[in-house]
Amino acid sequence: MPKHSAGILLFRVHASEVEVLLVHPGGPFWKAKDAGAWSIPKGEYAEGDDPIAAARREFEEEMGVAPGSGALLPLGEVKLASGKMIAAWALEGDCDTSAARSNTFTMEWPPRSGKMQEFPEVDRAGWFSIAEARVKMHPAQAEFLDRLMEAVRKA
Repeated sequence: MPKHSAGILLFRVHASEVEVLLVHPGGPFWKAKDAGAWSIPKGEYAEGDDPIAAARREFEEEMGVAPGSGALLPLGEVKLASGKMIAAWALEGDCDTSAARSNTFTMEWPPRSGKMQEFPEVDRAGWFSIAEARVKMHPAQAEFLDRLMEAVRKA
């Protein structure tokens, strides 16, 4: 059974241009990676869980602030090469990315050292134009940008 994640693609219109909020994964593996590494704030949920509730929870865990209570625009799902399914909703809003405070995880680092270290799940967040976001984010998630722009054009 494939794993499932849910997330919120926060967006704003700034100087007539749509910008999206993306987060960069924390930890030593991702430290020097940029293009293709960023993501929407998201996380896994268990079978039977409410994916919208999971998306809101994960946003708050990764950003340190609630996503807001506006209307969510469904963006559907995308499938990663690993088989994981990601469901996303767009939400118009704003937040201060410099104030982002993520939850943390613990792992052995360096490998086979026996030393446990704590790292933030997300080490930074940023606002990006749609063109910038296409370069920054995981390629499979770029479909959410197309769906967001289609929804914004219809609104």
